[in-house]
Amino acid sequence: MSRSTSLLQQMTLFITVVTGGGCAMMYYLMQKNFAKAEYYRLTLEQLNNNSTAMASLGAPPLKIHNIHLSDRHNRMDHSIAQIKIPVTGPKTGGYLYTTSTRDTLMNRWQLQHVFLKLRDGETIEIFNKTESKE
Repeated sequence: MSRSTSLLQQMTLFITVVTGGGCAMMYYLMQKNFAKAEYYRLTLEQLNNNSTAMASLGAPPLKIHNIHLSDRHNRMDHSIAQIKIPVTGPKTGGYLYTTSTRDTLMNRWQLQHVFLKLRDGETIEIFNKTESKE
């Protein structure tokens, strides 16, 4: 009887480790896919080119954190992407909010709106497509 209990415990431990490893690998790959996405890269380029936002964060160095996959602000489909990217600098941190749409003719993402909301509540407008058209 103790032999079968020991075997069950070993199987349970093995399945737990494999399942946990699989979940961790999926999480890592999803974060990597976000980092490679065009809308993500365009957003970070806009942040890096905005001296006011970078100075408020105290950057460089700028640290980009993983997206919270369960956050309701993060929504993507084939035509629109809305994400909330956690960022920190030596002075403070905050969230970089962005909205992008996909141009179906050219199959490229175009930024619509990017703003940085700091921990102290200050909001810095980084990019707004409607303002840049005027």
